Amino acid sequence: MKRLSFLGALLTALILMASPAQAEKTLRITLQLPIKHHLGQNLLDFKQEVERETGGSIKIEIYPSAQLYKDKEVPQAVSSGAIEMGVASLTRFAGTIPAVDLFYVPFMFPDAEKVRKATEPGSPIRGPLDAAILKTGARPLWWQAFGGAIILSRKEPIRLPADMKGKKVRVFGKTLGEFVKAVGGVPVLMSGSKQFLAYQRGTVDAGMTGLTTIPSRKLYQVMDYVTLTNHADIEFLVLINEQVWQGLTDRERSVINTAARRVEKDLRNKMGQLEADALAFARKKMKVIELSPEDLQQWKKATTSVVDTYIRNAGPLGQQLVEAAGRL
Repeated sequence: MKRLSFLGALLTALILMASPAQAEKTLRITLQLPIKHHLGQNLLDFKQEVERETGGSIKIEIYPSAQLYKDKEVPQAVSSGAIEMGVASLTRFAGTIPAVDLFYVPFMFPDAEKVRKATEPGSPIRGPLDAAILKTGARPLWWQAFGGAIILSRKEPIRLPADMKGKKVRVFGKTLGEFVKAVGGVPVLMSGSKQFLAYQRGTVDAGMTGLTTIPSRKLYQVMDYVTLTNHADIEFLVLINEQVWQGLTDRERSVINTAARRVEKDLRNKMGQLEADALAFARKKMKVIELSPEDLQQWKKATTSVVDTYIRNAGPLGQQLVEAAGRL
């Protein structure tokens, strides 16, 4: 009788341990952009693979359009464990790791091939940055390509550095602010989710962003011109709280890593077409300013001081990364 009772209790315990409600882990991801933007679609792709391959032991919930946190709040929210996962612009770590702003040094990565080499996992540039970010308590899972930086303006086109003089310009990082100062403008640090209203109200005269935000954030409704400077490479990171990561099983971590690497490669490979599509859309709604080699040379000459400012701010790691970029 005792043996039967023991077996019954053991069977009940095993059933409870196998219960989906007991086993399921929920990972919430905060995202600044609308779910229809390519960063949102990239997350959906990741979510589907992880949920399928873990057999439902992990459930992923995506909260787009800054529903939970503004972009400047994401690194702290993830590192503290206030949320399990988040998507943040790389420059949001500049307060603790100034070297991350390498990608916003003007014309440091002038073409897609150099960007690909720099952002490859374990590269001489990405490797040290991932390691530094991990020390904050937030583990980078993958980098999300966002594209090159462009300049938007109202009423007046911006073609040459002199056209920026005296203008208030929305930026999303300190080094981009130095770029604006170098050409006589006034940088205004602002979250991406606040752009539309700022442009609509005339809080700023111009702004920096990526081409793909023009349709997704409907910026064509409040800005008139797009200038194709491509002066910086915009990167976002998908982060997970390190304690949450360590609490996953080996199998779950393996699935997440595999899915992360796949969706990262997929997005990087699509980036050229995504930007081409966004540019085609912009041409229908706005006036596009394309720069000649002579125009670009003026921008490069006017902003050469920014790399020195970056190295002063970023210290030895910044110097190391600038040298590594030069060798790519």
